[in-house]
Amino acid sequence: MLVVRRFLQDTSAVVGLAIVLFAVIVALFADHLAPYPLDAYESHLLQRLQPPSWDFPFGTDNLGRDIFSRVILGTQSALIVALSVVAASTLIGVPAGLLAGYFGGWLAEAIMRLTDVFLAVPQLILALALAQLMSPSLETAMIALTLTYWPFFARVVYAETRRLKVSVFVEALQGLGAGDLRVMFLHVLPNSASPIIVRATIGMGFTILTAAVLGFLGMGATPPEPDWGLAIAESRQYLPEAWWFATFPGLAIFAAVFGFNLLGDGVRDIVDPRLRRSR
Repeated sequence: MLVVRRFLQDTSAVVGLAIVLFAVIVALFADHLAPYPLDAYESHLLQRLQPPSWDFPFGTDNLGRDIFSRVILGTQSALIVALSVVAASTLIGVPAGLLAGYFGGWLAEAIMRLTDVFLAVPQLILALALAQLMSPSLETAMIALTLTYWPFFARVVYAETRRLKVSVFVEALQGLGAGDLRVMFLHVLPNSASPIIVRATIGMGFTILTAAVLGFLGMGATPPEPDWGLAIAESRQYLPEAWWFATFPGLAIFAAVFGFNLLGDGVRDIVDPRLRRSR
């Protein structure tokens, strides 16, 4: 209850949670909320580039498709990409950080030097390079983002494991004969959960933004998928006359990233006791 009360006192965190929950609800019921879920994939040239109206609240695109429906369906796609990338990065980075931090030695050197290689290049540049090696698709973007994001989890878990390894309770468990795997996964990992949760929450927003950039550059989703980044790329030649074509997908990206960032900051303030003491 104390954690919930502290969270509710953080206005920005509550706003972030509300935005994220709204996005999740929209994604779960996208097919029912979209006015034209089937027509969103088909061309209707007679109604192309119509401004916002009662029939089309966000207007129509260059192929006459309802932008409102495509933004709603794009929410589903964006959250699936973000969840998949963060989950896969966690499954790779967390065990790597645990092994490196707990055992040290040559294993830690090998894993940490590998993470340094990935972290030395900006994530977007590296993701673009990896996506360029494969055919453009949503799956390609997810693979590229996963391969560039796992080092962040590895670094966080490595630091926490190194700190916890020399704590009294770990030494007591080792003295009682507990195995290394038992200590790592049943005791060290649960005590490292807070920074992992914070990194995952903030990473959701960053992944949505990076996936949109890949889609914008033609390295992610391909037509006729309702992708926010792809929609902005398709709208460039119709600006500024058809302003609605780029505006509403752009606002969707902004809202999703903003919501996850606010939520991540709020979670960090709650689960990081060192940060609370510094306030």
